[in-house]
Amino acid sequence: MTALRISLLPVLPLLAMACSPSPADVIASEGDTEPMLRTQEAKVEADQAEDCLLLVWSEQDEPDIEFDKSHDTVKGGAISCATGTSPSQFEAAIAALRDAAKSGNKARLLEQVGLPLLYIDAAGERRELTKEEVETLFDDVFDERMIEILQNLDLSQMTVDQGQGAFFELGSLWLVVDEEGGKPRVVTVNRQALDEAAEAARRQADRGQGEEID
Repeated sequence: MTALRISLLPVLPLLAMACSPSPADVIASEGDTEPMLRTQEAKVEADQAEDCLLLVWSEQDEPDIEFDKSHDTVKGGAISCATGTSPSQFEAAIAALRDAAKSGNKARLLEQVGLPLLYIDAAGERRELTKEEVETLFDDVFDERMIEILQNLDLSQMTVDQGQGAFFELGSLWLVVDEEGGKPRVVTVNRQALDEAAEAARRQADRGQGEEID
């Protein structure tokens, strides 16, 4: 036994060296860590989004599963997680708003508005408008520029804010839902944000960037 132990002693350092990673391997491993973490984070986010969709679908009679799966991710995160309803419900609301704005029918447009409607004018003054006040101030709230935005709404251009809802044009137009899985309605029209979005677009155009404003 003694002879065996003695014969192994010179070999042990060699085994240790063989098992130890080389400096190049260590550097390569560290370099691979960030992509691996990003992949893992993306998987976790995808799992969370699926859980949110399942919860939303449980509140709907006929969920549009395929559409929701392929359209749940927008700027800001998953629609279902941030808003409590499905992409297909937002798509339906957006389509209704587009059609109403193109029709020029005020009554049809007002059907898509939640009450009270928060209206922020160009000076930043905030007012919560009743149905009667919205009808009285309709041309101020939904002026030509806002009508144009409504006519061109697109789900892919929407941004979501966790627990707050969804918005377009830097917050010029906000939509939220009243109940889990429900259809969103317009709850905020922000003319001040609309002016800021227009100014941002002009600055981008001057720089030749041409990036779209959310």
